[in-house]
Amino acid sequence: MTPNSSLASTAPSRRGFLASSALAAVAVAGGAPLLAACGGSGAGAKDGTTTGKALKKILPDHIPSSLVQPDVAGVNGSSPGFTKLPDPLVTSVKSAPGKGSEFRIMTPLWGTVPKKNNPYYTAVNKAVGATLNFDPQDGNTYQDKIGAVLAGSDIPDVMTIPGWNMQGQIRNAITAKFADLSPYLAGDAIKKYPNLANIPTGAWQYSVFGGKLRGLPMPNPILGNALFYRKDLIGSGALPGSADELLAFGKEYTNAKKKVWAFDDLWVCIQMIFGVLPDAPHYWQLEDGKLVHKIETKEYREALAFARKLHDGGYVHPDAEAGKDADAKIRFTSGHTMMYNDGTGGWKGMVTEQHAANTDFDMQALDFFNHDGGDPVLWQSDPAGIFTFLNKKLSKEKIEEFLGIADFAAAPYGTTEFMLTNYGVEGTHYTIKDGVPTFTPKGIQEAQPSTLLFVASPPHTIAFPDEPQVVKDYAGWMARQAPYVKKPLFFGMQVVEPQRYASLYTPFDDLQKDIRRGRKKVSDIEAAVTTWKKSGGDKLRAWYQDILEKNGSGN
Repeated sequence: MTPNSSLASTAPSRRGFLASSALAAVAVAGGAPLLAACGGSGAGAKDGTTTGKALKKILPDHIPSSLVQPDVAGVNGSSPGFTKLPDPLVTSVKSAPGKGSEFRIMTPLWGTVPKKNNPYYTAVNKAVGATLNFDPQDGNTYQDKIGAVLAGSDIPDVMTIPGWNMQGQIRNAITAKFADLSPYLAGDAIKKYPNLANIPTGAWQYSVFGGKLRGLPMPNPILGNALFYRKDLIGSGALPGSADELLAFGKEYTNAKKKVWAFDDLWVCIQMIFGVLPDAPHYWQLEDGKLVHKIETKEYREALAFARKLHDGGYVHPDAEAGKDADAKIRFTSGHTMMYNDGTGGWKGMVTEQHAANTDFDMQALDFFNHDGGDPVLWQSDPAGIFTFLNKKLSKEKIEEFLGIADFAAAPYGTTEFMLTNYGVEGTHYTIKDGVPTFTPKGIQEAQPSTLLFVASPPHTIAFPDEPQVVKDYAGWMARQAPYVKKPLFFGMQVVEPQRYASLYTPFDDLQKDIRRGRKKVSDIEAAVTTWKKSGGDKLRAWYQDILEKNGSGN
């Protein structure tokens, strides 16, 4: 199974960044909702309290690193940017953290599995002072592999599980079979591992399963989606700052006779413009003490009505209307659409690819606005998407040893540890020319499919020395959006709905498409909401209300 996120950075795309660029932003997928560490009715968690005072007792302190200064500073939680590789590199781990132990580590891998005992693994083992026996598995079928392994008794010492793979009984197995890390990391105990201490609190909060801190997280950026436009084609033309102006933009830049349309399918970002709540478990908000679902809000209806206007005006590319989402990038880069929404993780790769043939190509992310022209309401992405767990059968000494190794893997951009983790050995796996590291053929085989990076990761960073302007554009855009980012009600809480509600929301996926594409009316939502309530929607509301009353919110 691949990460189901065409509109968010993914682990595979992260490795793709490393392959196609000199140094990559440390970007990972926004994970799908997981089993409730917070408990609640039917959640199946052993400990029902993971917020408030109980949560503070198990979370590490956040101690930001100042080892390396970025070229573009992060503000209000936005990702910092590096336009160049720092020279000289900084060493963040002064001595090998390992004690000579062996660890069997299972991770996903999207690509060709490297040979065992290759020079990359040899260099990593020497640097960390332990033998890491990686057992990478095909990321596309990882779901099945995880289930089989966790159902047996031969659990690896260390195991990486992406959020989107936490289905079925896997969530319960996490609580039953992996170690509680809070005795080693909670509060100021994290000071022993400075690079882990640099990981934001939200990512740690999202690593709580069954009331215990069990995961080592890969942090996400605060925003994963953007509305991109072709600046090179629009030129000095006015950019929209309201829904009405976006509609006018559609009229101005659509010329069907020339096979040019203003928009691809913008539904994801239209919802952001109208402040619509995200999907599960974040599709609830409190109004007068009562939980209200996104499908019950006026914002949802307004967003649908506006999307319908784009359809009625003929401003959306016909192939996008036909659901041919896989070709959205091609439509955009070929100039057949002026705007499309996508995950920010692919920004740099697209620019590099297009510059090979068209140096004038310039894609930018539009600053978000509220539909009325005011300040937007942007809901923060999940704080982490991939987690690594330690077998609870490991001794205290081995857990401490491996946390030292995780601290090595979590070293920030601009350190020797980061370069080894992500690039391997200079001269063997990569070379540096004009400050830009590039993989050698051996590096592509051995270091590019790095598995060490799954053990633990630094906060999200935007770093492309071969495309410094993209760094300025991307980091600058995120910094401008950051003041308007809000945490949804259940932010940082591992909530998975009971299976009996699994298909409750599914009809709305088809209905919103039918409404946006002219096959049904906006008013048809009302009957669908009534059916949703009777079919279990009100019971689902009560289930979430129980979680909220017992544990509080995550924001």
